[in-house]
Amino acid sequence: MVETQIKARRITDERILKVMKEIPRHEFIDGALESVAYQDSPLPIGYGQTISQPFIVALMTQLLDVKEDHKVLEIGTGSGYQAAILSKLAMSVVTVERIPELYQEAKERLYRLNCDNVIVVKADGSIGYKEYAPYDRVIVTASAPKLPEALIEQLSDQGLIVIPIGNRISQRLETIKKDGDTIRRERGEGVIFVPLIGKEGWQ
Repeated sequence: MVETQIKARRITDERILKVMKEIPRHEFIDGALESVAYQDSPLPIGYGQTISQPFIVALMTQLLDVKEDHKVLEIGTGSGYQAAILSKLAMSVVTVERIPELYQEAKERLYRLNCDNVIVVKADGSIGYKEYAPYDRVIVTASAPKLPEALIEQLSDQGLIVIPIGNRISQRLETIKKDGDTIRRERGEGVIFVPLIGKEGWQ
């Protein structure tokens, strides 16, 4: 998976490549799908949600530019796969999930896999999570109609957000940097994500 689907497609960060070799993707999906766990495609995880394709996980992680001393906020825990990847790159990760069953499953899974620096929260992720703010990095793994203001407010100066923004059918990955009072935005890859449901997302 790493050599043919990720490294061969402009993912050059050796830390990310190493971590994605170490984290077993099959642990984050139903056992019935284990034979396709390492294909470069999203897979269903129940409740209308998916685990992102490995290349998109790697791409968003590379855009996020996570350092070892960073505190990261993830919106949309899902299976917990992205949080597990981030846990090996950052100082700490706070990940927010709105669906109770996915929240519980991810919490148990991340504990079992010794991702000890991850805090899993059940809440409306579209408004971030103030308790542990500010965050050096924010990653959103669901599509938003616009950039949620709450995420900007909870971002530290010089911090980055990576988020898919668009309509319900298609989006673009955006990288947002906070530079004092200035917000710099860069549009990138076309993607398709499940919608971000909540106060500052889709209703």
